[in-house]
Amino acid sequence: MQLPVGAVICAFIAALLFAVSAVAQQRAAAAVPEGEGLLRTLVRNPRWWAGIIGDGGGFAFQVAALALGSVLVVQPILVTSLVFALPLAQRFGAVRVTPLMWANAFALTAALAVFLIVGDPAEGVSDAPTRQWAGPLGVILGLVVAAVIAARVVQAAAWQSLLYGTAGGTLVGVSAALTAHVTDLFEHSLASAVTSWQLYLLVATGLAGVYLQQLGYQAGSLAACLPAFTVAEPIVAAFLGFTVLEERLRSGPLGTVFVIAAVAIMCVAAVALSRAQAGAESTMPAPPAQ
Repeated sequence: MQLPVGAVICAFIAALLFAVSAVAQQRAAAAVPEGEGLLRTLVRNPRWWAGIIGDGGGFAFQVAALALGSVLVVQPILVTSLVFALPLAQRFGAVRVTPLMWANAFALTAALAVFLIVGDPAEGVSDAPTRQWAGPLGVILGLVVAAVIAARVVQAAAWQSLLYGTAGGTLVGVSAALTAHVTDLFEHSLASAVTSWQLYLLVATGLAGVYLQQLGYQAGSLAACLPAFTVAEPIVAAFLGFTVLEERLRSGPLGTVFVIAAVAIMCVAAVALSRAQAGAESTMPAPPAQ
């Protein structure tokens, strides 16, 4: 067991900041009526800017974590932002946190611990050649386009929020996988960093991912969008870690069975947490008319 303690601590701090940011941004985006310019309205909202600042702090700690540890260590930890978001949503979003929601949060956290301890992820390379990125990136970007098209076609707000959240999390997962290499480039040479395609793809996928997240918050609740966004990001980052960055698990055949089960439980718990929170929101009394 060789988990980098600094990376783990930075990743948990990032998860907390992302949770604070998500609650603030969802409340701001949900208040924008359909038909109004989303970004034009949000930039005038102080709560949304507070969320953006929280995102910036979370990203800074995420970069620090990725500099100290592998994608397979850092990205799954960020799923705990769902757990941090529960009391915040209850306090500031008038959402009642039920025992079922806490049970799902516990299951998610326990599965994460199994993944990290049993899987014991090993670092790979950060400077994979361009040809190794082409195929996996093509698949991922195709899935993002399909999700966005589906979100524009479906009528149900919950599905729109889910699809936008999934597409946004997928793109942010790409930017996370590129972070370590871009950080290395800046450490060695500013010229090599600003002339690399990885820097511009990192910025483009990060910004596009955050924009799609805002669309998800506008379309539906935090419960519909945040779990999809939060789960998609580490799955995509882990996929790139395996296929491009040559990261591996040191779990052995039997341990790998437990790791696969843990990943499945994390996904199921996140979806269940989403449904439980949505149910809690639906039972809350409507706010009085202003």
